[in-house]
Amino acid sequence: MVLGIDYSTFVRRVLHTIFPVACGSCGVLLHDDPIPFFCRACWNAVTPLRGPSCPSCGQPFKSPVALQHSPQHRCGRCRRRPPYFSRAWSLYSYVPPLQDAIRLFKYQKKVALADALADLLHHALPDMPAIDAVVPVPLHASRLREREYNQSLLLADRLCRRRGLALSFDNLARTRATPPQTELTRAQRMVNLRGAFTVLRPQEFTQQRLLLMDDVLTTGATVNECAKVLRKAGASDVYVLTLARTG
Repeated sequence: MVLGIDYSTFVRRVLHTIFPVACGSCGVLLHDDPIPFFCRACWNAVTPLRGPSCPSCGQPFKSPVALQHSPQHRCGRCRRRPPYFSRAWSLYSYVPPLQDAIRLFKYQKKVALADALADLLHHALPDMPAIDAVVPVPLHASRLREREYNQSLLLADRLCRRRGLALSFDNLARTRATPPQTELTRAQRMVNLRGAFTVLRPQEFTQQRLLLMDDVLTTGATVNECAKVLRKAGASDVYVLTLARTG
């Protein structure tokens, strides 16, 4: 304790005075803010998605009474092409300041954000069926060498520690390098991912209920292809959890 200030707060203030750091969203200079790279005001603005959503893919419905008379009503996309996963949850909307945080974490090596982002997952996690293992969406070896870490694995690892869940990170593998999904249309994304994933030891997933984790869900093509491979390997159920979703 330093003059009524706890030691960690004092250290943050000193470091931010010597090495000024601006909030990754609003740009204000940080002082003793506990979240790396973000001020309290911006971080407190990150709130979970609320309201009705597709009970299959989690796509939010615009009407607040969309599921009032038909709770299992699925969105048009899921009705036309049912996904391989049993259900997907995306906990937040991919908009600033969370969007800024995920970009810093994912593309600018700000891995110090992993714990703060995992806390967002932990606190907004809905009631889920019992899970046998958590499986992060893997990166291809070439992408992993370039990025130096798998952001989905870091999030999955920290969530498992908080929730006491088992983590399986080396059985689902990405065996084919593909162009970044962000550069492709939905139809191109689906073709792009065919044959990109494999399960190395199928016996480990036989009759297992798996929670597949990724950072952001856009069209769902990546997690759907992973779920397809996991189901073919013998998993009884594959659920999907992402920190955020676009659209």
